[in-house]
Amino acid sequence: MSGELLDAFRRHGLTDVDDSTLARSLYASDAGIYRIAPQVVVRPRDTDELVATLAVSRETGVPLTMRGAGTSIAGNAIGAGIVVDTSKHLTRVLALDREARTALVQPGTVHATLQRHAVPLGLRFGPDPSTHTRCTIGGMIGNNACGSRALGYGRTVDNVEALTVLLADGTVVSTGATRTEHGLDGGDRGAAEARLHQLVDAHLDVVRTEFGRFGRQVSGYSFEHLLPERGRRLDRFLVGTEGTLGVVLDATVRLVEDAPARALAVLGYPTMADAADAVPALLEHPVVALEGLDQRIAGLVRRRPELPAGAGWLFAEVTGATVGEAEARANEVARSAGVPHRVITDTLEQLAIWKIREEGAGLAARSLSRPAQAGWEDSAVPPAELGAYLRDFDALLKEHRLDGVPYGHFGDGCVHVRIDFELDDARGRATYREFVEQAADLVASYGGSMSGEHGDGRARSELLPRMYSPQAMAMMEQAKRILDPGNLLNPGVLVDPAPFDSDLRLARPPVPLRTTLRLTHDGGSFSGAVHRCTGVGKCIADNTGASGVMCPSYLATRNEKDSTRGRAHVLQDVATGIIGFDDPAVEEALDLCLSCKGCASDCPTGIDMATYKSEALSQKYAGARGFLRRPRSHYALGQLPRWARMTPPRLANVMLRSRTVGRIAKSAAGVDQRRSLPTFSEKPLRSAARPLATDVDVWIWADSFTDRFAADTGRAAIELLESMGLRAAVIPDPACCGLTWITTGQLSAARRIVGRAVATLHRYVSSGTPVVGLEPSCLAAMREDAAQLVDDPRVAEVGAGLRSLAEFLAERVADGSWTPPDLTGVEVVAQPHCHHHAVIGWETDAALLARTGASVRRIGGCCGLAGNFGVEVGHYETSVAVAEHDLLPAVREAGPEAVVLADGFSCRTQLDDLAGRRALHLAELLLRGVRG
Repeated sequence: MSGELLDAFRRHGLTDVDDSTLARSLYASDAGIYRIAPQVVVRPRDTDELVATLAVSRETGVPLTMRGAGTSIAGNAIGAGIVVDTSKHLTRVLALDREARTALVQPGTVHATLQRHAVPLGLRFGPDPSTHTRCTIGGMIGNNACGSRALGYGRTVDNVEALTVLLADGTVVSTGATRTEHGLDGGDRGAAEARLHQLVDAHLDVVRTEFGRFGRQVSGYSFEHLLPERGRRLDRFLVGTEGTLGVVLDATVRLVEDAPARALAVLGYPTMADAADAVPALLEHPVVALEGLDQRIAGLVRRRPELPAGAGWLFAEVTGATVGEAEARANEVARSAGVPHRVITDTLEQLAIWKIREEGAGLAARSLSRPAQAGWEDSAVPPAELGAYLRDFDALLKEHRLDGVPYGHFGDGCVHVRIDFELDDARGRATYREFVEQAADLVASYGGSMSGEHGDGRARSELLPRMYSPQAMAMMEQAKRILDPGNLLNPGVLVDPAPFDSDLRLARPPVPLRTTLRLTHDGGSFSGAVHRCTGVGKCIADNTGASGVMCPSYLATRNEKDSTRGRAHVLQDVATGIIGFDDPAVEEALDLCLSCKGCASDCPTGIDMATYKSEALSQKYAGARGFLRRPRSHYALGQLPRWARMTPPRLANVMLRSRTVGRIAKSAAGVDQRRSLPTFSEKPLRSAARPLATDVDVWIWADSFTDRFAADTGRAAIELLESMGLRAAVIPDPACCGLTWITTGQLSAARRIVGRAVATLHRYVSSGTPVVGLEPSCLAAMREDAAQLVDDPRVAEVGAGLRSLAEFLAERVADGSWTPPDLTGVEVVAQPHCHHHAVIGWETDAALLARTGASVRRIGGCCGLAGNFGVEVGHYETSVAVAEHDLLPAVREAGPEAVVLADGFSCRTQLDDLAGRRALHLAELLLRGVRG
């Protein structure tokens, strides 16, 4: 069928159509627990192509599923036919009317993009799901998304003013409070709409008693919007139908006034059920958000804001015309609660609190002793019943020997929870079915809804008869027949559903695999490691504004294959034997991964794609045959420290200045000709080491890059430390962290190299004399990667004993033995190395720089060079695009007088290469201040 399908798309003029193994793997999963590979993926470039895509579906009989951002948790956004991704091309805010307070958007417009247009006008789109940085408005309409502030601003359905919708028969209709015409293409929706009205009028008692009973009743079709007293709003009826009744071409949404000031009352309770008991009384206050969070989720967050005493918290947000007014309202909420509390008015601290809540789905997935799943995710009950429901729900979990961490929109009675279902085991899957059926009955007994905001999808559609009568279910079936008689639109969802325990991604057993890396965070399991990804999609958002790094290649290309999530989906298929490490899909998915480790810290589930890429490369090129197939850049650049030790620096520099020799060297090494080659330090740092030194206060570890290419930074560090009255010396013994071997997947050699480095450095660390590392990537490798390669207790001691320069200096500041130099008036543009951000943490550096009085702007994102990545043939354009996202614009904006700070050798090389700008190491910057 695939060939016929592609021919049909070509006849209709569509070009961004993909039936490759890679595309089918990328789009086989969303943020739910299911896997269904599509036949083809289509990314329409405009509305006409979206219309043409449905025409192909009709002609061929192949069903169509709309994807949005792919963050649907209930398996709503996957299907076996045509999967349509609007998030690449149909992303524009078409109009924004300040007076009418409305915006016209395309379906692939990301929520955060709309907010960026609205906020400067003092407006906002009210609903704000935790995925607001990447979820699309079309997807929000499909699921009737709500978010934390739906309590104050309403659900998506409450904020839709009009829709242009493509029906299954090809009719384009425009409907809503501000639109009355029938069809933009001359069609007439009148007959279908009249039949819907007749259906509702024939069952007014059912609609008025079973639908729209409370705000978070999201499950099923919302017939209440077709009641005569509700204005017979077809547009709002279509919201929440999960793409089963029509395809949104554009949407007019309502905007609300953005509050001038906000305050947050954080309230502590002994249990989450106790927090839920407090909800009804707190709703008497003008709260715009009332969220619940379990301490098991908050406990996973490093450097979190202080929270009041308790095992569970409510976050109550109020607004005001002034900060004082908002604070007074928050204090009133706290007084009425009568529990330990904090009232927070600082905007940055509020954002940090909300970040914990927003990342709840990912954090909850790893909050238990076993991986937790989204198999029963967002049930809702009337808020007055929430405390009792949570206690019964907890008892049900215990009865089935399961565990879960509740959190969510407590003010709306909506509970999110990740549960440690064992879906990779037949007995565990039987427990899953039994538990979910009983959980559904429990929700129904409280007059609740199977879904409170994510829709029913494949996870809950089968359960709808447990909350709706046979008459109500029959109405849904008839509505489907009226608007989609051929069952082309997202079949298997809501009407005539597939069993909720079919097509489970984890049901396919992993293939036996002996890994080279120890994968200590996942018990040595490659499958367990790559299945950390739950598809929540933070990697497809732009996180750089909050100093994040993940995912730089996706930001450069906007291709799903270049996201952390996309790569994880491909590797999940490798882990379960659907494809092999040798499959071209794996190479294409991993090719533009910079091994930046940004995901290791920025992804709430702790995905470490740099590590998985190393293992994948090791597996692909294992054995003699693999040795011959490896790219030459792996041997030239991946073993750079070895070649650097063997090369006379002065001779090398002279030869590399020759254009001819340089071109030959680049070609032989697999280096892009547009790149410059690094200059060797004429006097390596270790050449000045004192082998027999015993009177040393602090050792400098001369990693390969500092030793051979950036010895000046090492000498600056020594002079800085000596200015403090310390005796500083360079460790005379070679100790390479093996990073370049690790990133190129030469792991057997890396294990030997790292093992020797651990043995060498342990002698110095264990002596009690501080050891400072100057290159962030090498320090990070010894703290994290070494443990993945070497099973030796000394690894942990070395990792804990090595300090960054900032960490060492901060200790001196803390004990009063050193005062940082005064850098008042100095403008600093700081580019933290990605591994520094992800593994070491740059907060210590930031605090130290703040003590100097310098004006510091921290740049988010990656520099784009990333070791060997940016210099390799085929990567230049992506490397430059990554640099142009944040780093280069910030440097140009700062002007020539600003100091560019970059501890990473790669970052400094990239700046020199692309901006002609020499960046300083922290040691050099502080030494300037000391020298005056």
